Formats: sequence, C-alpha cells, structure tokens
Amino acid sequence: MTERKAATHGIVYLAGAGPGDPGLLTVRAHDLLATCDVIATDALANPAIIATARVANPNVDVLDVGKRGGSSASASQEDINALLVRLARDGKRVVRLKGGDPLVFGRGSEEAQALAEAGVAFEIVPGVTAGVAAPAYAGIPVTHRGVATSVTFVTGHEDPSKSETQTDWAALARAGGTIVLYMGVKTLPRIADALMKGGMSPDTPAAAVQWGTHARQRTVTATVSTIAEAVTRDELSAPVISVIGDVVALRDEIGWFERRPLFGKRIVVTRASAQAAGLRARLAELGAEVIDVPSLRIEPLDPAPLRAALDRIADYAWLVLTSQNAVAVLWGVLREMDRDARALAGVRIACVGRSTADALLGHGIAADVMPARFVAEGVLEAMATRDDVRGARVLYVAAEGARDVLPSGLSELGCAVDLVHAYRSVSTGESAEPLRDALSRGEVDLATFASASAVRGYVEAVGAELARRAPAVSIGPVTSDSLRDSEIEVVAEAEEASIGGLVEAVKRWVS
Repeated sequence: MTERKAATHGIVYLAGAGPGDPGLLTVRAHDLLATCDVIATDALANPAIIATARVANPNVDVLDVGKRGGSSASASQEDINALLVRLARDGKRVVRLKGGDPLVFGRGSEEAQALAEAGVAFEIVPGVTAGVAAPAYAGIPVTHRGVATSVTFVTGHEDPSKSETQTDWAALARAGGTIVLYMGVKTLPRIADALMKGGMSPDTPAAAVQWGTHARQRTVTATVSTIAEAVTRDELSAPVISVIGDVVALRDEIGWFERRPLFGKRIVVTRASAQAAGLRARLAELGAEVIDVPSLRIEPLDPAPLRAALDRIADYAWLVLTSQNAVAVLWGVLREMDRDARALAGVRIACVGRSTADALLGHGIAADVMPARFVAEGVLEAMATRDDVRGARVLYVAAEGARDVLPSGLSELGCAVDLVHAYRSVSTGESAEPLRDALSRGEVDLATFASASAVRGYVEAVGAELARRAPAVSIGPVTSDSLRDSEIEVVAEAEEASIGGLVEAVKRWVS
C-alpha cells in the first residue's frame, strides 16, 4: 500500500454546482465560493455562479479546468488531480466546482481518492444532479405513484453494442421503472435499440432535455423507437439528459418551466452592475435568459462638497434625491462623518421615484414627496403644489451630467438651490464581447434600459451599429428620448418608472 504524505493546511471542497439554474446551488457551496482562495471550475458550471462569486469574493482566482468533448484544450483528469493537490499544499482553500453533483458521473470520487492519497484535507459538498433536475424542469418526475416506483441513472457514454459492457440493458428493459441517461446523445440510437431488443415496448414514452434548468432549455418528446430521430431532427446536442419511461407522459400535465411568460427570450440588462441583481432576478424568474452587461459602474466623486453641505444640513429645508445611487453615496458620506438618520431629522426629502424612496426607507427614512411621474419634471410638479417650497433653501444631490430641470425649476420657484455632484456613471465595457457576438448573430430579443446614462454606456460598449440590432424597453420618457437619439427602437415604456414597471413593460411587449 502506498504511504500517504503528511496532511497540509489547505483544503479542497469538491462541490456540486447544480445543473445550471444558479438558484439550485446549495447554501453550503454558495458560502464556500464567497470565502475560498481558488475556484477550479468545470465547463458545465453556470458562468453566472462564477460571476456572483467574484462579486462576493473579488480576490478569488478562477481556473477553468473543464473537460470539453473532442477539444485539445480540455484538462486531463491527472492534471486536475495534480493541480488540486498543489494548490492545497500551498495552503489554499480550493472549491472544485463540478456541474451537477460531484459524485454522480462527475469523477468527484476519483479526485477525492487522489486527495486522500496525497494527504490533503477535503470535503464533499453534494449538488443537485441533472438527472433529477432537468426532467423536473421539463415537467417529468422520475418516479410517480402507480407509474414508476424505481429510477436508474445510467451513463450514455458506454456503447451497448460493445462486447464488454457494465450495463445490462436487457435487465433495464424488463425492470419497468424510469431510465435516465446522462451524456448519451451519440449513443442514443444504439441504447434505444438495445432496450427494445431486451423487451422494452417501442411505444414507451421518451424525452430528451437539452440545457436542463437553463433559460435556453429545450425538450423533445417521442417514444423509445423514435427518440434518437427526434433528437437529430431538432438538432439537440450536449448537454442532454434523456428520460425513458411512462413518467414522460406526465409532461403535458405538469410541465411548468417552459410555460413561463418570458421563457426562451434573451434579454439584456444594462443597469450598473451593483444594481442589476434585482432586475436580473425578476426577468429570470419569468423565464428569460438574461445577459448582464455592467456597462456602467458608479464612481463616487470628491466627497468634500457633500460633506460640507451635510455639515450645514440645518440650513436646508429640502433635500432632493433622484436615484438609488444618490442615496447610497449620501449615506456613505454620513457614515464616514459618524452620523446616521438623525442628522436628517430636520429636513424634508423629495425622491424622484419608488426605487429611490425604497432605498431611502432602507435607512429608516420615509420620503416626504414621491411624485406620480417618476421623472424630474414630476418631482418639480409635486413640490410646486406645496406651500413650504417657494423661497426655501434646497440641497440637490445628483450625478455628474444630470439634467438641469430640477435646479432650474426650483430656482424659478424662488428656491436657493445648492447642487452637489456626488457621483458619476462610468462606462466599463465589461462583458461586451459576448454581447457583441450575440447581437451580430441576431440572438438578442430585447434590451432593457433604466436611465439615459445606461443608454450611453451600452452604445459605447457595443458600438452604435450593433446597439440598433435589438429593440429596447425603457423605464421612462427621458430614457426613451435618449434611445431614440441613438436610433434604437423603443418597443415599450414603463408606465411606472421603477424596476417593477420596467418588468411589466417587458411582459406586455412579449405578450
């Protein structure tokens, strides 16, 4: 028996990434990704999971060690094993992120053996396996009372026509339960033939699910005698999970994922990266495949002018905030000054819309004015109706380059307006290349815009010509005007200038 080397201080977590939907990642895996030193990721782990990990853990090193069929760029299993051992011996906390569950056709046990042999500490973190999740998202239970009381998971990589095989296809054909095939697109014709030769009825229902649990999921149904032909006809390619058994017939009754209102639509989110999560989640819940383009980042400006204004906050009757970013920057400066919500107790506050008011309420302060129209003109109209505005002194916290509608209008009401530019939106161009490719291929259905600055950032990121390739949904009239100035078609505009209103406008356009 080989002598094991001494244990090291590093550790490797063999963690399942789940089948694709980031919401199926386990809490344990999520926590480890947020705290580890290195992520060694499979090809089938959803990139959105990695992107989320980078936000929570910006200094993490991400290594792509995925295997890709037929590709010379694929990492060998021996090289992966050696890499994990080396990283752990260097004292690193490593998450080996594997698609689905690491021990279900994932070779995670082989990696565990290599780590154990090297004396490296490791932990196995199970994940949701595609063999259960992909059928479930297609509306196919792998077991069902009175229909199937057993399920068999089988690798489709094994060719049933070979003389030596570990799978008794005839026994499976006679068992009467559900058969779930992993990775069996190329061998599906021979597997189906082997099952029928073993006694399975040619009319047994069958289905194939491509990219299960992803927004691009596709499902074809047939029988065991015709499923291979159906997969070829509909051009399904890996990754595919195939299901054979009477449970497939339940899809018509309980299919749910592919019936969601935005299913199959590819929608671009152009909000600043720190703000995209809410909109992205809403669209994804409705079935859309969301392409994140953090084309803008919010960059605070010199805080001295805002700090000086807050030092004399008692001189102001009104504070006007027109975005969540203004709230965030204002609050950050307050905290740097060792102050909190009590510092604003003597001032009335106007917010341009619900999102801004909600951000303010998150700090325990309710807005005194929130207009019916969530634009600067709406704030001005609402304030003009009050008897405590005319002649008042107003602190207006805004972005660099903000329109002058509010300060000019308030000045006309006799107000003394102190305008403080607290932040600016900066175009980053991040993640633009995949989007450019998708736009050039006509694979984007819609782009969403929550501000005029997002329009500018989007055009800068992808170029004016490609920006016109996809229609747009806008959060309000000012954003719509900016889109039209860039010759981008506006197909819908939110009735309420909020993220919820933007989502509803997307739904109206799709329906």
